[in-house]
Amino acid sequence: MEELVEKIAEILEVENLDVTKKFADYEEWDSLAGLSLIAMLDSDYNMTMKTKEILAFNSIEDFCKAVVK
Repeated sequence: MEELVEKIAEILEVENLDVTKKFADYEEWDSLAGLSLIAMLDSDYNMTMKTKEILAFNSIEDFCKAVVK
């Protein structure tokens, strides 16, 4: 899960990612970040998810747990 958190921090261009927050809590979250996250899920985790599904998670940590399970 640590690797995924690092990739998300890179996509959001933040140094310290607070996984208790939602994606939308970050000013850096925009449509490009959403597309980058979707592309990373597809290429690195062979998983597809829509932006609406990503934003439905209560926290980034919950998202990460769902991806790596």
